Amino acid sequence: MNEKTRKIVGTGILTAIVIVLQSLALGIKFGTFSISLVLVPIVVGAALYGWRCGAWLGLVFGVVVLMTDAGAFLAINVPGTIVTCILKGVLAGTCAGLIYKAFEKKNKLLAVLSAAIVCPVVNTGIFLLGSVIFFLDTLREWGAGAGYENVGVYLIVGFVGINFVIEMCVNIFLSSAIMKILNVIKKPSKA
Repeated sequence: MNEKTRKIVGTGILTAIVIVLQSLALGIKFGTFSISLVLVPIVVGAALYGWRCGAWLGLVFGVVVLMTDAGAFLAINVPGTIVTCILKGVLAGTCAGLIYKAFEKKNKLLAVLSAAIVCPVVNTGIFLLGSVIFFLDTLREWGAGAGYENVGVYLIVGFVGINFVIEMCVNIFLSSAIMKILNVIKKPSKA
């Protein structure tokens, strides 16, 4: 199989995994939002096939979030929800791919770890930025209802805090483990 075909097939498989994982993630909640286990195949795809694959997988992730998990925000601001969901996924995948590429020649483990950290940071960062830009008044109300006087504290502690930490840890562990397994499989055995 040539490299182009391998990339197309691999990206297709990872696309299916993104769709399945994000659909299943609806049942895994810590706090307000679902844990995005889907960041793992985005990092793996970005590392294996480059930032364009990461961007594609992030786009697919954003579309699935829009279709399955964005109801509360869609009811408030449709364009803001679409921009936030799509942008956070695309930029998370793109940045993961670019960071991986920047460190790949120096140290592949460092490259994977860096990409696995950057992906959830960008995903959550863009989500928070979009939330502030498009939903600040609503978030103030939700925060007050949850007992937070400061919307910033509510956003970081009550809104995304535990989810972000869990996503980051899972992403670092699984992305590194999967890439290690794939690198072992790729290497010919010494007989």
